[in-house]
Amino acid sequence: MKYVIIGGDAAGMTAAMEIVRNDKKAQITTLEQTEIYSYGQCGLPYVVDGRIPSTDDLIARSVQVFREKYGIDARTGHKVTHVDAGKQIVYGEGFEVPYDKLLIATGAAPIMPKWDNATLAGIHTIKTIPQMHDLLRDATEAKKVAVIGGGYIGLEMAEVLKEAGKDVCIIQRGAQLAKMLDADMVHHVHEQAMQHDVAVYLDTAVTGFNGEVKVEAVVTNKGTIEADLVIVAVGVKPSTDFLADTAILRLKNGAIVVDPHMATSVENIYAAGDCATHFNRVKQSADYVPLGTTANKQGRIAGLSMAGKFVRFKGITGTSILKFFDLAIATTGLNEVSAQQLNRSYHVYELTANHIAGYYPEPKPLFIKVLVEKKTERLLGAQIIGEAGVDKRIDVFATALMQELTLRDLLDLDLAYAPPFNGVWDALQQLAKRNVPV
Repeated sequence: MKYVIIGGDAAGMTAAMEIVRNDKKAQITTLEQTEIYSYGQCGLPYVVDGRIPSTDDLIARSVQVFREKYGIDARTGHKVTHVDAGKQIVYGEGFEVPYDKLLIATGAAPIMPKWDNATLAGIHTIKTIPQMHDLLRDATEAKKVAVIGGGYIGLEMAEVLKEAGKDVCIIQRGAQLAKMLDADMVHHVHEQAMQHDVAVYLDTAVTGFNGEVKVEAVVTNKGTIEADLVIVAVGVKPSTDFLADTAILRLKNGAIVVDPHMATSVENIYAAGDCATHFNRVKQSADYVPLGTTANKQGRIAGLSMAGKFVRFKGITGTSILKFFDLAIATTGLNEVSAQQLNRSYHVYELTANHIAGYYPEPKPLFIKVLVEKKTERLLGAQIIGEAGVDKRIDVFATALMQELTLRDLLDLDLAYAPPFNGVWDALQQLAKRNVPV
């Protein structure tokens, strides 16, 4: 069986390893357009301020390991430009590779809007190790940094650049940072930026840049903002344009529609990771939430399915967490905006509680907001912000969402307790206890 995988990172190589384990006669060819395989993209920001010493530390397995240890024909510098599903051949500049089964795992690429002078030196997007190397080179002499976009990458980059000693601002087109949060929760993020001297420009639309060869300022609808280094973090787009002339079904944003086995609408073609759709269990529909955790899970399912092991991807709840200076910011399920878009009727419950026993040294506040469906009393979503204990609670809530639990069900969970780790009633259970009628 000839397996071809387009893309040599999380989803693609996870799939490749599952095929290696489950089909001993497999002939596997992987086609990666860069020179680097299998690395942790989510760790890239933390190279900027030295928390991670080198981008080399992010590489899980080198291309040589895949070739020599696992017998994979792992190719670099191979950008696929066309797929002929009828002939079952993939094409690129100077090469063609036939397949029996094909996996598309091309990921997503940062969006760069068509702003004036966007090609000036010093303007960067962050997705790959070579892009990070370019940024590190320019950051050495930079003093004033503008981060365009207040989402996950924008907030992380603002933090690490500030910690690296730069003067940093964030420019956000909308009325708030962290759009994954509801408006009544985001003030914690805005206050954190203020406390760490990160200037925030809200309702500010970028139109272009000033400079001769290198960027000198960001031009917006409210004036110019000086900057000798710019990070553009306004979102990503699935890297699937090369499929435009195929019959593979895609969403409007280009994400490839897949079934629970990661099969596409075209026979013998599969897709996984940031280029594919992700079934959202709370929304009960195809979604697009590009995260490394999901890419690895979908890659595993794709590889097993291609090798004849028909397991199912059970979906996501949209769980995410990020660090912004002293805060952890976490969400799972629906926020109010998405619940209203889906016409879901819901209750809102909020609580501020300690992350550990209140009498134990240095308890930190947790700010919790939970949505519960009115008709079924099922949990719909949570937003949790705090300096400590956030990750534990969001994971508990995400697990509860996967099992379709109700607010009342949280009271029965047998959660770990000792004063250095928790209160006798966990913060989530405190919220439930205050709002569940007897």
